[in-house]
Amino acid sequence: MMYTMNFDYLSETIWIAHNTTCENALKQINLNLTIRNWLIGHFIVEFELKGEDRASYGKKLYASLARDLCARGIKGLSLTMLHTCKQFYLGYPKIFQSVTEKLQVPTNQHLRIIQSVTEQFETEQSTSIKKDKEPDEEKIEEYSLSAKILVSRLTFTHFVELLRADTPLKRAFYEIQSIKNNWSVRTLSREINTLLFERVGMSKNKAAVLAKASDAMPLEPRDIIKSPYVLDFLGGLKVEEMTEAKLENAIIARMRDFLVELGRGFCFEARQKRIMIDNEHFVIDLVFYHRILKCHVLFELKLRQFSHFDASQMNLYLNYFRENEKTEGDNPPIGIILCSDQNETMVRYATGGISNDLFVSKYMIELPSEDELRHIVLEDRVAFEAVFS
Repeated sequence: MMYTMNFDYLSETIWIAHNTTCENALKQINLNLTIRNWLIGHFIVEFELKGEDRASYGKKLYASLARDLCARGIKGLSLTMLHTCKQFYLGYPKIFQSVTEKLQVPTNQHLRIIQSVTEQFETEQSTSIKKDKEPDEEKIEEYSLSAKILVSRLTFTHFVELLRADTPLKRAFYEIQSIKNNWSVRTLSREINTLLFERVGMSKNKAAVLAKASDAMPLEPRDIIKSPYVLDFLGGLKVEEMTEAKLENAIIARMRDFLVELGRGFCFEARQKRIMIDNEHFVIDLVFYHRILKCHVLFELKLRQFSHFDASQMNLYLNYFRENEKTEGDNPPIGIILCSDQNETMVRYATGGISNDLFVSKYMIELPSEDELRHIVLEDRVAFEAVFS
């Protein structure tokens, strides 16, 4: 087939070739870095178990090793990094297969590495066969992605963040979401911090909750609002004994945890904020200022299901703040009614036509069960592998 090549076509073709090859090279660098750090962790663990002179180093092993490697010209392997490599090796033993495949090159030195790693794992596997596996350990294998997918699509810094997940099930969830949505490390860290795993488990519209997890900085008030808010940090607060005052006091006592749950940008300003309209006093439960949106955020706490009266009350407060508290450079205030349950139809009719930014969110003080979360991860993995495998 004949085709015509002009200068623009030539330039664009070279540009595409450059970007493609550079991207492939970067992927290979990330892959090899991941494998290197896994091997470092493997050999450290092996030395701690079987090293002839391990006793003479003791707790100073990592500091001594970091100094020696630095003297050999290897940068970046600090004491902390060596500990991280060990945790990576212990947390992701399945990467063994990818390591041996990647190092299959015809040099005696690499063959010795393969033999050492293989012998170590054969010993560990033969030992584990003798023990009865816990039911949960067998189930976890159903959810977790293969080592080949993980190391080819995630960087080492992703793995470091994933190690923060306190259960294998939770880690499997974040692995799938990170790869499926092409999350940056920053996004992954944020979603772990804001309990996306638990929030998805509690939401009736799981797809909508997952869709909100993106790399974009919140630009609109609706982008910072969650539903539900997870208040499990309130401890032994019993629903049947709770009052709005007790709920507010519990939140104030754990304000640091509440701020983490709210997300980035919230600054606490006041509780029981008193305002006066035509000689009548009103009290707003909680007032925050959002430093990114540049506006006040008013919270009203309700122990019951949302009522249309709540929307009217919050709209009154927002109008007052707009006229009396808003200063130069501020955007209009936002209102959040935090209630124990919400009827979507009632919310739509009660807030429709209101010019102010008024939101209704549900709060939960208990997390979903392990079985519910397991079911979510299993469904997600099946759907993921059907597309990405």
